[in-house]
This record gives sequence, structure tokens and C-alpha cells, in this order.
Amino acid sequence: MVNIRKAAMIGCGFVGSSSAFALMQSGIFSEMVMIDVNREKAEGEAMDIAHGLPFARPIRLYAGTYDDIVDAAIIIITAGASQKPDETRLDLIHKNVEIYKTIIPEIAKRNCEGMLLIVSNPVDILTYTALKLSGFPENRVLGSGTVLDTARLKYLIGEHLKVDNRSVHAFIIGEHGDSELAAWSNANVSGVRLDAFCEMRGHYFHEESEDKIYEEVKNSAYEIIQRKQATYYGIAMAVKRICECIIRNEQSILPVSSMMHGIYGMEDVVISMPAIVGKDGVEAVVPIELDEEEQEQLKKSATLLKELNTMIKTEHGVK
Repeated sequence: MVNIRKAAMIGCGFVGSSSAFALMQSGIFSEMVMIDVNREKAEGEAMDIAHGLPFARPIRLYAGTYDDIVDAAIIIITAGASQKPDETRLDLIHKNVEIYKTIIPEIAKRNCEGMLLIVSNPVDILTYTALKLSGFPENRVLGSGTVLDTARLKYLIGEHLKVDNRSVHAFIIGEHGDSELAAWSNANVSGVRLDAFCEMRGHYFHEESEDKIYEEVKNSAYEIIQRKQATYYGIAMAVKRICECIIRNEQSILPVSSMMHGIYGMEDVVISMPAIVGKDGVEAVVPIELDEEEQEQLKKSATLLKELNTMIKTEHGVK
């Protein structure tokens, strides 16, 4: 039986511990187990976070083993090698696929019935790897995808227009990485097309502004890593948001990484597209309208990921 109020966090580095801290504060779980290859690290993080419980809502928070994940509603995987300043997300593939080959079989052999939420980078490739290695139904394996990239886009548009970023509706889609794209053609602010809203606010050089914002979104992680060696607070909030959607069955639309079957010609590739997320995981992918240039960019992003999937099948034996 799945305990809908229980989460498991596999990986207790910066991202895992920050995500656990965000989830503790959210109050959506009443139990969370933290697992790491370094048991003492997991114990230390669990102790440190638990000491803040007098200021939050009750939760049983502890370090454990894979045996403790069996009834978890969501198994969050942040484990993996960290991104170096001179690395792209795709440079991490070989190291992290091998790490996942040790983690996912441990989950699969315990017949867990919860969701797998993949956060480690490169997230699209590792979500595909987790799906293939676990044998879980496709709806129960999703990645954090471009949820954070989309939040960055909304934040920057809000700053540009001096408007609440929660009123901005726009998506970053495709690979969570260098080939991602901003779906400008359907972006709007509270139902007003973005170009029109920009002109309301005195901005007329649309293409120039869009290019600047897109480049800032795409390079955000590199810029942060250059300054502080890692990114973790933003993705921790994204993890919290995805978990909320699942546990509360919100059926919100988030650009998570999930398996594609035909939308815009994409097949057998895990990539980020807006999807309805609820208690059953990914319920459906939302076919947002894209112009011809955006469709071509998305196709190129999917082709890149498919080539990498072929590589991990060949070189790492992922079937």
C-alpha cells in the first residue's frame, strides 16, 4: 500500500537536502526518508532539517535505506555527479547513467507503487533511463524537466514588464539544457498576448528583448555555478511544486519531462512539454500551439535527445 503522505529522497547533496528542506516546510508530507551512498551525510542532513520542526508542521524525518521506500508515494532522485563549471548538462551523461544503473534496480526489485520523480541532470536522459530500467508505467516516471527554466522565464518577463510574474503565462520546452526553447508564440500576461502587453508597458523591440531574456534563462545555471559552484534553491522549489500537484491531485499544467507518443512527431523520447500533473502522475501532454520556427527547434531538441538515448542503449546497455 502506498502512503500518500510519504516521500523518499535519494541523494542528499545540495539539491536533495534543499528539496527536503522545502518539502518539510510545505507540510504536504508526514514522513520523509533520506537516502545517500554516504549514510552519515543522510543522517546529518535529516538531523539538521528535523531540528527546525518546532517551527513547522509535524513530519517524521529520518535517514534510511532502500527498504524504507516501498510505501513512498513519491521517490525523488537527486543523486548524481555534480555539474562542473566547464561542463554542460549533457557532459554528465556517462557518469550519471552508471549511477542510475545502481539506484533504479534497487527501487524496481522492491515493487514500489509510487511515482519516480527524476531531478538529476541531464534530467531528460536520466528520466528515460529510469523509465527503461524500472519497468514502471510511463505515467509514474517523470522528470523535473523545464519547470525551473519556465519559472526563470516568468520571473524575467515579470521583471522586464514590472508585473507580478505569477500573471505571466509562458513555457520553456524541449530539452532541459542547451537546446531548450521559449514558446514565445503563445506567451501572454493574463490573457493579453505578450507583444501587446509589452507595448502597453512601453516596450517595442520585441525580438531583441525576447532574445535577451531567452539567453539569460538558458545560461542561468552556468551563471549561478560560476558564482557559487552549484544551483539548488530554485530546483528545490520546483520539486516542491511538482510534489504538491501529485499529492493534492491538482491536475496543474507543468512542463515536466515525460515520454512522448506522436505530439509534434516526437516518439520514444522523454522531453519537456506542458502536461497535466495529478495523483496519477502525468495524465496527458498538452499540445500547445507553436509556430513553424518553434516546431523546428523542438524537433531538433528531440532529435538530439533521441541520439543520446541511442548512445546510452549502446554504450551503457540500457534497454
